[in-house]
Amino acid sequence: MKFRMLKWRRSALLLMFFALFLCAALAGQETLLKDAYKDQFLIGAAVGERYVLQSSDQAEKALHLLEKEFNCVTSENLMKPASLQPERGRFTFDQADRFVKMAKQMDLAVVGHVLVWHSQTPRWFFEDASGKPLSRDEGIENLRDHIRKVVKRYKGHVKYWDVVNEAVDVRMVDDPDQPPNPDGTPRKKPEAFFRDSPWLRVVGEDYIELAFRFAHEADPKAILIYNDYGMTDPVKVDFVIRNIVRPLKKKGVHIDAVGMQGHWHMESPGLDEIEESIEKLAAAKVKVHITELDLSVLPMAYGYTGADINTRYELQDELNPYKEGIPQEVLEQQAARYRAFFDIFRSHRRDIERVTFWGICDEDSWKNGFPVRGRTDYPLLFDRNYQPKPAYHALAR
Repeated sequence: MKFRMLKWRRSALLLMFFALFLCAALAGQETLLKDAYKDQFLIGAAVGERYVLQSSDQAEKALHLLEKEFNCVTSENLMKPASLQPERGRFTFDQADRFVKMAKQMDLAVVGHVLVWHSQTPRWFFEDASGKPLSRDEGIENLRDHIRKVVKRYKGHVKYWDVVNEAVDVRMVDDPDQPPNPDGTPRKKPEAFFRDSPWLRVVGEDYIELAFRFAHEADPKAILIYNDYGMTDPVKVDFVIRNIVRPLKKKGVHIDAVGMQGHWHMESPGLDEIEESIEKLAAAKVKVHITELDLSVLPMAYGYTGADINTRYELQDELNPYKEGIPQEVLEQQAARYRAFFDIFRSHRRDIERVTFWGICDEDSWKNGFPVRGRTDYPLLFDRNYQPKPAYHALAR
């Protein structure tokens, strides 16, 4: 009996030590991104033609990370109007088809980006052969035809559509309610307005409503999104809710979500601004998508925080401090800020459906050339060798 008790105790001790060893080993492992947040929101990435259409070691590494770490994918350019219909009536679907097929093979939810935008849209959508603006009816016909043919083609394969992109802008105007500056000039205040785009000039403000109607008619099950940058600016957020979200919902138009482009910086926006915007949009009865997340570690060029692709500044040495490499301390600071973003996202997981990074590795990020060409930036989770950075580890733990 005594021998049996000793044998049982020895077995119990061995079992306990094995359990402790197993727990320690598991504690040292990191969960994949898509698994870490599987009960909260989708984790996506945008990929470009370099990875989808070309065969190379870099493409293989990037697509391996895409399949391994993410459960959602956005095409950077392959589904924009200029790519899908460069000439009226001549649709070029081959490359987009390859992208959607790749996503299906990897079991990734697909974001179609983008149906209606003022940029990367051929002029024939708005002008005749002589450059004369089309009539409103002609503009609507082009809008309807493009949306219906594109959305119907990918019905059941594209889960989300960025229907309208960047239709709102913000400018500084005189504030008559404030006393003038000491030098006598008027004080300024921000004011949001509908961007003076070709769609606005040809069709009118209701081009946004029409775009959402046409998209829903083409695929009633697709989730439809209004997408814009600067959506932490309370003036812009309030304008989008007041002039797009609520009017469309009141008319019964399907607008399911608003995309907050997360082209953010180490200094801006404030965490409170991010959280307040999420809360405002959720209160307006739309889901929130963080659609184009990257975190620049470079100095803000002349204080610019927007994402208008036409904005360009002159390259100066002080704006490009890490062209020979980035200090570990800066990477750790970036990781902490990314973690702070995700703490907010997790606390609002009932309102956030998706978080998508605008790229996979630092080398391919558009931030290397925006808004200053020739800079070297490090805004994503994987470095130029496709290795995880401190920011990745901070989010995967």
